[in-house]
Amino acid sequence: MICPACKTETKVVDSRVSPDGLSVRRRRECETCGERFSTIEEMELLDITVVKRDGAREAYDRQKLEQGIRLALRKRPVTNESFHTLISRIEREIQKKCKREITSGELGEIVMHHLKNFDKIGYIRFASIYRSFTDVGTFAKEVRSLQKQKKKK
Repeated sequence: MICPACKTETKVVDSRVSPDGLSVRRRRECETCGERFSTIEEMELLDITVVKRDGAREAYDRQKLEQGIRLALRKRPVTNESFHTLISRIEREIQKKCKREITSGELGEIVMHHLKNFDKIGYIRFASIYRSFTDVGTFAKEVRSLQKQKKKK
């Protein structure tokens, strides 16, 4: 890793795995100028292709996933840390499938599963777009299903 101050090599002073085990925080120090800074390493999904409903294929894009979920969680009480944990869990589930291709349908279902446990309002917002709710009745049916799940717990 290059020092942001003097652009020379740095050494790792300390490494800590995050509580969820999905990332590593490294404390670094520049041997030339003494600058100290932290980096965070996260898993990256490589070489996964998303197959769209129309058959088009495109490379998996973490930013696109984050953008869609951020829209669903807009104005919700979600911290950056919990949001990144959510994204990491979704990506870990994608990785567990051990497939080079995943359909947008599979990806959407994975996201909805995690959102349902993470934030019910975000889940409803995402599902209303993803499942293309056409009327208030469909929307109400999904809300009732969430209420039934809550009563069972």
